[in-house]
Amino acid sequence: MFDLGHQGGFQRSRGLAQAGFALKAGRTRLTTLAQSGSGKAMLPRVAGDVPEVVFLNTSGGLTGGDRLAFRLDVGPGARVSATTQTAERAYDAGGGEAAVEVTARLGAGARLDWLPQETILYERSRLHRRTTVDLTGDAAVLMAETLVLGRHAMGEEPRDARLRDDRMVRRDGRPVWAECLRLDAAALARQHSPALLGGARALAVVALVMRGAEDALAPLRALLTEPGCTAEASGWNGRLLARIVARDGWPLKRQLARVLALLSGRPLPRVWQMQGDFA
Repeated sequence: MFDLGHQGGFQRSRGLAQAGFALKAGRTRLTTLAQSGSGKAMLPRVAGDVPEVVFLNTSGGLTGGDRLAFRLDVGPGARVSATTQTAERAYDAGGGEAAVEVTARLGAGARLDWLPQETILYERSRLHRRTTVDLTGDAAVLMAETLVLGRHAMGEEPRDARLRDDRMVRRDGRPVWAECLRLDAAALARQHSPALLGGARALAVVALVMRGAEDALAPLRALLTEPGCTAEASGWNGRLLARIVARDGWPLKRQLARVLALLSGRPLPRVWQMQGDFA
């Protein structure tokens, strides 16, 4: 777990937001809510019986020394959708490193759709993010992460940025899916290599971990048709993965929206506005 305590030097942002849910009388209900510093959790009023949690970093972005944590606890049989209010921005780190930790625990029969909005890397940003989901029994998780290198409309194309993005899903304590993404100045210098980014400036990964997830592979592949995107999917033994890359963010987000609608069986979170930094 990342240290959220004070570090010397300049004032740094600290944030923690957490929410817990349980199934009561056939409905998923909020049981705990806590927040401190720049970490906030909001629960907008939504139609239907699946609560939606919107996490927010009120510091406006991440820079060196910042620490941010989001935590979710979904009780047995409950279902929750969680997202972030807007894109997360990793700014010039000033020689330090920002750290973000996302953790979720799901009881038996629970489901979480973790669908944060995109992370934008700026020049000289330094970010370490770790996402860990612990499933119990037949619990299920749908998760997506989107990364954008600079703002295309502003002509930004980071050459010196560093990202370490670790993702882990465990079932009953045993890893069932893990992925580590590393980007640094050396990789960005070779980003046009087909073995790396292939010239893409926006990329996304979607993972569905649940029993029978691979059954959705054929309909998922049929959706991967957005012009300007390159995408592929694979499914096996309770896991379904899709990867999407694009030169620009807009076509990627359109493709991602259709993928998530299919795999969640629900509308996108209300805060997902198809506008803004994907111009």
